[in-house]
Amino acid sequence: MEIRSAKFVISSAYAYQCPEHQLPEYAFIGRSNVGKSSLINMLTANRKLAKTSATPGKTLLINHFLINEDWYLVDLPGYGFAQRSKTQRAKLEQMISGYILQRRQLSNLFVLIDCRHEPQQIDLEFMNWLGESNVPFSIVFTKADKLSRARLTENINAYLTRLAEDWEPLPPHFVTSAETRLGREELLKYIEDINKEIQS
Repeated sequence: MEIRSAKFVISSAYAYQCPEHQLPEYAFIGRSNVGKSSLINMLTANRKLAKTSATPGKTLLINHFLINEDWYLVDLPGYGFAQRSKTQRAKLEQMISGYILQRRQLSNLFVLIDCRHEPQQIDLEFMNWLGESNVPFSIVFTKADKLSRARLTENINAYLTRLAEDWEPLPPHFVTSAETRLGREELLKYIEDINKEIQS
């Protein structure tokens, strides 16, 4: 898939404020500092589309970007919130779950995982909740350029082995790097294939 256009449309605090349309949406979510904004900018070939920050947890709204005039990329706030009050955490959790469970346009949720870390309980619980809620999702391992090839393979295999304890079959997964653009074509092809399936 060639990205011909990518433009910011709206930021929403609640699912009911999201734009009304009939196009498929692909949302991206992950824990704080997983590299979500960098991945979105890499996918869209626009370094300034999603605001990147050295401070984790900067995305506090549901951000819609219209891609090629025929599908939406949605940037969701992260979970495992960095330095937030109990009230703020509750509000963000409500915003995220409201979008994921109520948004009929959501065609796939990409769950971002930093490939440098061992499986975290918060990620595993989140994915299990998605499965129980029948939400279609895929796993995107980020920051692959930060590891040697051997260590990367070892970490991914260890993660998939842990997932296999709860999942049969395993959710689709992708290995990416915002720096080297690894995984860009595979992710865009995956989105393109789902779009074709929806259209047919």
